[in-house]
Amino acid sequence: MSTDNRLGFIEIAGMPHEIGFQLGRFGREIVHRHLIIGHAWASVMAFLDDPRVAVMRRMVEARFPAYWAELQGLALGLDLPFEDVFLWNCRGDVWAFAPDGCTTVQLPGDEPILAHNEDGDPGFRGHCALAHIRPEGATSFTSFVYPASIPGHTFAVTEAGLVQTVNNIRSRGIGVGLPRMVLGRALFDCRSLDEAVRLIETSERAGAFHMTLAQQGDSRLLSVEYTHTRCAVVAVDRPQCHANHLVHEAMIGERQVITVSSRSRQKRGDTLLAEEATPTDPLDILWDKTVSPLPIYRAQHDDPDHENTLATAVFRIGAQSISWRVYDHAGDAPCILMDGTLRHDKSRTG
Repeated sequence: MSTDNRLGFIEIAGMPHEIGFQLGRFGREIVHRHLIIGHAWASVMAFLDDPRVAVMRRMVEARFPAYWAELQGLALGLDLPFEDVFLWNCRGDVWAFAPDGCTTVQLPGDEPILAHNEDGDPGFRGHCALAHIRPEGATSFTSFVYPASIPGHTFAVTEAGLVQTVNNIRSRGIGVGLPRMVLGRALFDCRSLDEAVRLIETSERAGAFHMTLAQQGDSRLLSVEYTHTRCAVVAVDRPQCHANHLVHEAMIGERQVITVSSRSRQKRGDTLLAEEATPTDPLDILWDKTVSPLPIYRAQHDDPDHENTLATAVFRIGAQSISWRVYDHAGDAPCILMDGTLRHDKSRTG
C-alpha cells in the first residue's frame, strides 16, 4: 500500500474463498496495527455471544454460500478468528454507532449523475483501495474496499452496469435477518435495477442502509431506504442530497440515531441544492467545508463521529457507458479514472 495516504488500485480474481483471502492479505497489517486495538472493534466484539449473530451466520451460510466462503477466506487472510471477522461484517446490524458515515448527491436526468463521499475511520486513510474483482463464475465489479470488510457497503460498479452507493443508517430497530453488508454484496450479482430492488424488498433484513442505485441504459435513479421491518424505494425526480439517516416520508416513525454531523450535512446539502436552479457539479456540494465544525467534506481531527472523507466518487450513467472518477483529496485531480468496471487511465494513480 502507498505510504503517502493515496488511494490504491488492486485486482483480485478467483473462487470466493481465494478472493476473500486476497482481501484479507491486503488489509492485514493495518487491521492488526490499528483496527483490532480500537474502541469500535471492542464495541462490536461485545456482541460475540448474542444469539442473533448465530442466526445470521446460519442464514448467510445457507442462502449465500459464495459470500460465506469469501468471509472465511477474509478471516484466513487477516489471520483472525472467523467468528470475529464475521461479526465485524455485521457491525451495523448489532451496534447502532458503527463508524460509517457518507453523503450522496443524486442528480436525475437522461444521463443521471451520482456522486458520493465515502466517510470512514481516519486511521484507514492510505489503507483502502479501489478493487477490481473477478469472481469465478459470477459477476465482476469494481468497488471501494476497506480492510477487514467484504465489498458491498461503499460505492461500486458491476459488469452488468449497476451503480451502487451506500450510506450508513443507525437504526434502533435491528432484528434477526441477513447482515446488511452481505445484502450489499449480493446486489453485485443482480442483473437489473428491478432485480436489485426485489432482492432488498423480499429478503429478511437484520439492519438498515440507504442505497442509491442506477444502471447503464436506464435513466432511473433510485433512492432506497430499508430497515429490519420497512423498505422505501423512491425514484429521484429532482436533485437531492442524502446523508446517513432516514429521510423518506414512508420511513417516518422508524427509530434511529441521527448524529449532529449527519443532520448538519443533510441540511447544508439541501441548502446548496436549493440555491442552484440546475446543479452541474456535485463536487461543489461534496467538497463543501462552510459549516464548521460539521462540514460535508470531513477532514477535521475532532469529527464528532470519528470519521473523515476517505474518497469521493462521481458517476455519469449513460445509455451505453458509465464514466466515473475517484478523488482521494478534495481539490485534487482525480486519482483514478474509470470506464465501467475498468480502469481508464493507469497513469493517474500514485
